[in-house]
Amino acid sequence: MTKSAANAAEPFRHSDAARELYSYPKYWAECFGTAPYLPMSRQEMDTLGWDSCDIIIVTADAYIDHPSFGMAVIGRLLEAQGFRVGIIAQPQWDSAEPFKVLGQPNLFFGVTGGNMDSLINRYTADLRLRSDDAYTPDGKPGMRPDRSVIVYSQRCREAYYDTPIVIGGIEASLRRIAQFDYWSDKVRRSVLIDANADILLFGNAERALCEVADQLAHGGPISELWDLRGSAQLRRSTPAGWTEIDSTRIDWPSNLDKLPNPYEIGQEATGDAGTDNASKHQDAESDATAAIRIIPLPLQRKAHIDTATSCIRLPSFNKVSNDPALYAHASRILHQESNPYNTKALVQKHGKEDVWVNPPPIPLTTHEMDWVFDLPYQRRPHPSYGSARIPAYDMIKTSVNIMRGCFGGCTFCSITEHEGRIIQSRSENSIVAEIEKIRDLVPGFTGTISDLGGPTANMYTLNCKTPEIQKTCKRLSCVYPGICQHLDTDHSPTTRLYRRARAVPGVKRVAIASGLRYDLALKDPEYIEELVTHHVGGYLKIAPEHSEDKTLSKMMKPSIDTYDNFKRLFDKFSRKAGKEQYLIPYFIAAHPGCDETDMLNLSLWLKQHKFRLDQVQTFYPSPMALATAMYYSQRNPLQRVRYKGEKLSVCKDVQQRRLQKAFLRYHDEKNWPVLREALQQMGRAELIGNGSKHLIPPAKQLSAAGKRRKRRR
Repeated sequence: MTKSAANAAEPFRHSDAARELYSYPKYWAECFGTAPYLPMSRQEMDTLGWDSCDIIIVTADAYIDHPSFGMAVIGRLLEAQGFRVGIIAQPQWDSAEPFKVLGQPNLFFGVTGGNMDSLINRYTADLRLRSDDAYTPDGKPGMRPDRSVIVYSQRCREAYYDTPIVIGGIEASLRRIAQFDYWSDKVRRSVLIDANADILLFGNAERALCEVADQLAHGGPISELWDLRGSAQLRRSTPAGWTEIDSTRIDWPSNLDKLPNPYEIGQEATGDAGTDNASKHQDAESDATAAIRIIPLPLQRKAHIDTATSCIRLPSFNKVSNDPALYAHASRILHQESNPYNTKALVQKHGKEDVWVNPPPIPLTTHEMDWVFDLPYQRRPHPSYGSARIPAYDMIKTSVNIMRGCFGGCTFCSITEHEGRIIQSRSENSIVAEIEKIRDLVPGFTGTISDLGGPTANMYTLNCKTPEIQKTCKRLSCVYPGICQHLDTDHSPTTRLYRRARAVPGVKRVAIASGLRYDLALKDPEYIEELVTHHVGGYLKIAPEHSEDKTLSKMMKPSIDTYDNFKRLFDKFSRKAGKEQYLIPYFIAAHPGCDETDMLNLSLWLKQHKFRLDQVQTFYPSPMALATAMYYSQRNPLQRVRYKGEKLSVCKDVQQRRLQKAFLRYHDEKNWPVLREALQQMGRAELIGNGSKHLIPPAKQLSAAGKRRKRRR
């Protein structure tokens, strides 16, 4: 029996316990020491004295040895465990040869699509090709394939067929089950199957990756890690002795207690699906014939269920791809089962196999976060890129990531699905030490730290006041429809951090560029004053997203009144500091649940507040987001999904989407013709005119000569 097989039932694999990242025994190759940069060529390997790599990371981004880039974090983490790690960055994908440049890895290929989903990276919300790629030298487009994880994995399999393949990163993470694919306008199966990979790691995967590497280093197969938190694998069936909660349908018959259990093995089917049969079943390891207990979803709360040995069966890929209502239902279940402390494994049938998705990983402790960010990063691009400019690096080279996760739960955003709702924060000392490294190591440092933030600017150290409540909570957001009474909203740790950061010798200014959750900031006016007085350089970007409650409720965003309250404090503290400063709001057009009337009201709000927006965004249906489920199904997964329930207004037609975007730029004369036509069709022609109460001016009347010239043209 392998080392990991012998420890298969250790608590960290099933419970709240988690093995510390730095507790693993070092691999024998640690004797080679730390590489200046993880090698990208055989020549670099020779210089390091390596005859082979233990692990090779294939990434769709240029290799930047900086903790803001996934390939660097994962590479340095594995190096710290003693492994020799190589990087293949942005390889040509028309053959397997570029994937052989470092030879065959001794343990596995790690494949990632990079910091950004490859399709979102390449296409706009209107499905137009982008003209550049911020993660490529000189911003050159076309250096990564569409669906990079699938393509790279297939080429790795061609290069070395018997080498295990581990996929991860945000592209794989958001496609771990069947998901609606905006670019092909259909539901696609789990990327795990299309990539032909051995295992998928989702979220920030340090814990799972350490366990996978340790398992393979000791000669154990990946298949033994089928119950590893933060991972997904393929299985033929549910393990014996487990409880399966059947969530494959929406409408259940009224008398559930009479349903037989067709899945029980080795005994007669029970007539009561909700009865606790725990005494009749033994652990799978001690009783290979133990029955699988099936409980319909409506009865799960009536039965005693051991979370560690239970799973929820989602509607199959075939069902969700043919029934939008079931897709919305599956999305609702997935999001409800996202708290790592109380969730169950999710199972979804794909053909003859199940995609088995384990619970999310236990969040990193502050000490572990500090350890990860203190690994020996060079904090700059690999030397092979020479003087080429990499825009994404220029953007973050003087910024510091202070935390992970987001409990906002905005339905259009995928951060929560990837990083989770529980905030993981670094210590002040670790953050200040990184600021000092930036000062000392980044070429051309001018004294400005461009950001202290993360997914949000002001969730640093904020978590549930009571760990016991946090471990039982299933809320999709801690701040919607209102801020939870159990949420710690004290911003004083962030305020102290800002003050300490400003005091670092050589630092002249610390800017805050991450998105601000202003409803949360209102709970701590002292923080707002600190931010406005010292960390706003004239403009602060925030995201009300809309003015209408009907649409905001589908986004899980607060009322526009909250924005007004924040603006009053922002203006007050700006005046107190003797500064002229402005808020720059962001809004979304064509969000599910938003119709032309909502957009008209938003445009009137913008005009009333004298906003003329230059940068606006159209809703982009990213994989796995709740709003994407709304877009595809026209149903609201924030509520119980029913076949006869009310359908949402969903804007899918290209012209409709462009019209909604035009309302955001009502001041642009290029949009006036289409807006005039829309206002007339909506019966709101009174808004066309030259007065202060009008939205857009009327069409200019041409003289007879002008009409003749127009006809000639």
